[in-house]
Amino acid sequence: MSEGEMVVIKVPGSTANLGPGFDSIGLALNLYLTLEAERADKFEMVPLSEPLSIYPSDETNFIFQVAMDTAKKYGRELPGCKARISSDIPLTRGLGSSAAAIVAGIELADVFCGLQLSQYEKLELSSRMEGHPDNAGASLLGGLVIGCMSEEEVSVQSIKNIKFDVIAVVPKEELLTKESRGVLPEEWSFKEAVQAGAVGNVMVAALLSGNYSLAGKMMSEDLFHHPYRKKMVPHLEVIEKAAPGLGAFGVALSGAGPAVLCLAEPECAPAVDEGLQRVLPEMEILFLKIDQEGSTVLKKSLTELEVGHIV
Repeated sequence: MSEGEMVVIKVPGSTANLGPGFDSIGLALNLYLTLEAERADKFEMVPLSEPLSIYPSDETNFIFQVAMDTAKKYGRELPGCKARISSDIPLTRGLGSSAAAIVAGIELADVFCGLQLSQYEKLELSSRMEGHPDNAGASLLGGLVIGCMSEEEVSVQSIKNIKFDVIAVVPKEELLTKESRGVLPEEWSFKEAVQAGAVGNVMVAALLSGNYSLAGKMMSEDLFHHPYRKKMVPHLEVIEKAAPGLGAFGVALSGAGPAVLCLAEPECAPAVDEGLQRVLPEMEILFLKIDQEGSTVLKKSLTELEVGHIV
């Protein structure tokens, strides 16, 4: 990246653990982290969204750290840069804010250091930094993402022809992933594992074939995490009871929570949105679409930006 250029990196948020798709099924959402970065003598992160002002503004900022680690992995050093960051992804609510930041950091290193990383290299880096491929894969690739990760490789399939809307119920309270993972069992019997895996398999097949009612049924029969996390997310049971009557075909925790997603076919989604606002007026209700593009990177000259060629 040369002097006088700015890169605009736009990364969607995501949901993960979709129903019984624990650590393996994610969905990109049209909530975005946007980073506008240019070369500078030192590192500076300028928050344009108020919630982001709590994070460091120097080289210790998480996105800069991810970019530095990525550059180092390929034998490069990240040059100084000034970046302006905005985001409408709610923080620590289970909507993929950390995965989006990781992908943004990798994209930043790729551009500033001329790494020319492949999508697979970005996927492997982001998945290993995040710990699993569902959030990271969705933010990078877009669409519905189904993936797994071993010590040797990351395998992900992104599907772009899934058509339903997402209504997210976002409480004011945070729920850290570490706390939410702490309530999960450390081991299962073989019989339990087979049943849980079968439920997830049927949900995927139902989503791909457009049998949304069956997909929703499988979401409600998840054995991996919903039964254990319900006590930490009391509004989940309220939504599970109310949403089907409003027109939703499925309900699931978003990631580790506390946000809860209601999935609905496009013609039913407005009624679900309006109904949930009546049922849970104290919570934020977000009417969302599936992002089909994933992470995007755009280079512009600073001259173009100054004359308003890009927003």
